[in-house]
Amino acid sequence: MSNDPALPAPTLKSRIHGCLLGGALGDALGYAVEFDSIGSIRQRFGGRGLTDFAQLPDGGVFSDDTQMTLYTVDGLAEALEWANSGVGADVNACLWLAYLRWLATQGEDAGPSAPAPQPRWIDGQTVLHQRRHPGKACISGLATGEMGTSARPVNPDSKGCGTVMRSAPFGLIPHIASDAVYKLSADAAALTHGHPSARQSAGTFSLLIHRLVAGEGLQEAASAVAASARDLPDVAAELPDRLAAALDLAARGLVSPEELNQALGEGWVAEEALAVGLYAALATLPGRRAGTRDAAQRHFREALAVATNHSGDSDSTASVAGNILGALYGEDCLPEEWLGALDGRDVIRGTAGLLVKVTTGEG
Repeated sequence: MSNDPALPAPTLKSRIHGCLLGGALGDALGYAVEFDSIGSIRQRFGGRGLTDFAQLPDGGVFSDDTQMTLYTVDGLAEALEWANSGVGADVNACLWLAYLRWLATQGEDAGPSAPAPQPRWIDGQTVLHQRRHPGKACISGLATGEMGTSARPVNPDSKGCGTVMRSAPFGLIPHIASDAVYKLSADAAALTHGHPSARQSAGTFSLLIHRLVAGEGLQEAASAVAASARDLPDVAAELPDRLAAALDLAARGLVSPEELNQALGEGWVAEEALAVGLYAALATLPGRRAGTRDAAQRHFREALAVATNHSGDSDSTASVAGNILGALYGEDCLPEEWLGALDGRDVIRGTAGLLVKVTTGEG
């Protein structure tokens, strides 16, 4: 008989912490090899590539992906704080102000036309002030000092993955309709990226997280969002095509990193990052004893290894995979020794706790 009992359904608090910490773990693992080819990764870490923080001399240092994800949480939390006090707030304006505060941590100026946001707790966390290869479109879009919208986006041709990698938090807000989740995420994407695929990929990723938090299984949720992507108004064809390819590839099981990149791309643009991260989570789904803590942690490790070890944007694809599995399993899937190696984990927990408080009232 197994000494590893079946996992209970995770609480919302566990899913919020799991999603944000899981994304940060993926980001940190992938950031160590973000600009390396699979050949270089194998040369540095051996045939299996980078699979554990123990292989890294500096432990788990996360990138702008986690920084912007946490600022997304903070912008949403501010809007919810206003709502909880009985005052309506423009959610996208709160997010824009949050991203402008992040921009300042990167040593950039939005110019005289931009408002001066009031500082919040997150702005004093020095780990978020490190400049770790922020996305060019995120910087340039915010530096215009203009609040982009879906109708009048900044960077109209940009579809980089800077939208997807920061959009998991929209799916963590309970008790709102799927349409609202999608709109909040897509509108926020337009603050920095104007291409339809960037907005639609972000919204679709948030919907995937929303379904997982509601208790759907991964395969069911993935199939549902892939199908709904085809019905989006004015959909950019590359998004549903990449999602369909990710599901088809996952049905084949694990493939080589070279085959992965050939089928799904390298993850530098939004729909590719979502497809690679989703494939990694699906292709490593456990079969027997899938509902135990050991199996969940094994799944997490294996999925992040797949999402990290390829020639592409490894931090973004691995952060997407980590967000997905953290939302699916809650904190139980996160390896303790990995959390111990993660830089800034107390800041991530503090930000997650803020979201828990404004959505559930829990301290």
